[in-house]
Amino acid sequence: MKKKLAVIVAIALTVLTVTMQLFSGVRSIAGNARHVAQHSQPADWIAGPGLIEPISEDIQLDSQLSGKLKSVNVSEGDSVRKGQVMATLENDDYRAELASAAALVEAKEAILRKVTNGARTQEREEAQAEVRETQAVMANAEAELARRRELYQSGVVSREEYERYTREYEVAKERYQEKANHYSLLNASSREEDISLAEADVRLAQATDAEATAKYEKTVIKSPIDGIVLRIHHRSGESVTNSVSIPDPVLTIGDARVLRVRVDIDEADVNKIRVGQRAYVTAEAYGKQKIWGHVVRVSELLGPKKVRTDEPTERVDRKFLETLVELESGAQLPVGLRVDTFILTDGEETAAVRPRL
Repeated sequence: MKKKLAVIVAIALTVLTVTMQLFSGVRSIAGNARHVAQHSQPADWIAGPGLIEPISEDIQLDSQLSGKLKSVNVSEGDSVRKGQVMATLENDDYRAELASAAALVEAKEAILRKVTNGARTQEREEAQAEVRETQAVMANAEAELARRRELYQSGVVSREEYERYTREYEVAKERYQEKANHYSLLNASSREEDISLAEADVRLAQATDAEATAKYEKTVIKSPIDGIVLRIHHRSGESVTNSVSIPDPVLTIGDARVLRVRVDIDEADVNKIRVGQRAYVTAEAYGKQKIWGHVVRVSELLGPKKVRTDEPTERVDRKFLETLVELESGAQLPVGLRVDTFILTDGEETAAVRPRL
């Protein structure tokens, strides 16, 4: 009985040993298979968080002057054209300055024309008639003086009467000379210095008008591109400030006909990224839908993380390379949406495209 028990125990131990060896071999083979699989399949995709933006990027329109908004002429989501008036500041005072400056230009230009052209024909003819009239008066006074001189020398008239006719002749002579000089001035060409002074006055008035125009135009906010209104920051009646240190935009617009994704690539993967690689993005709100595109720009400078995912485990102590992925035409995603971006690094799948900058 003891021999049978010993034989059974020996057989059981042998079977157990063989089973353990076989299991160990299978596990070793499986482990080797996984190792080979892991090292034989390259990591084709690089992932990173991204942010949807228009191809023009976000353009914030602020006021170049501080003041109160008279009107905001658009709403969020409106399509706008280049040069379209988006908003206007209260500008009655600037409009008055502009009208005053324009009137001053007209006045100075009229003076310049008068100086350049000289007197009118009617003024010259009137002055010439006055010369002839005073000349006749002077000739008559001269003849009377000659007669009185003869009568005085003959003792017929007194000395007082002779001297009175002498004075009348001198007055007539001075009157004639005055009119002759006036006619000569009207008939002469304008002096160079008078013309130069008048021209300088015109230029000064034009500069004043240009300054008033520039100030008035700064009260009108226009769209620099064709695009859509992404955000309105101020409404009609609100005050806006012009500050270099504290931005105070009135509106934000962008060209969303083509969308791009700004992606943060970890510094460990920067050697795998290049322009032209295919990529796609996914978003929680769109489920498993993949929106395809390609890399159009790779930054030359590493920097801090710009796209935050709000995950507790998110690493922000590493350097990241900013990369732009342009989505295919027709992609419909809201600007500002956070997405997950996947870039294909396999060279055979790289799109032969030229980046649109």
